[in-house]
Amino acid sequence: MAEALQIFATKGDLAHVALFLWASTTSALLVWCLRELAASNQRFQDFVEQIALLTGMLEE
Repeated sequence: MAEALQIFATKGDLAHVALFLWASTTSALLVWCLRELAASNQRFQDFVEQIALLTGMLEE
């Protein structure tokens, strides 16, 4: 890892490394947020289904 940073530092491509790290972190956070949103939507769907089931049982 240190060798790679040394190569980029000597060639002046350190800005590219910083941009890559920023983009990678941002993409990882986006994937995590979308995964959490999908899980939240599933939990809400399960809740709505249980309420509908309870309503159906109480109407009988």
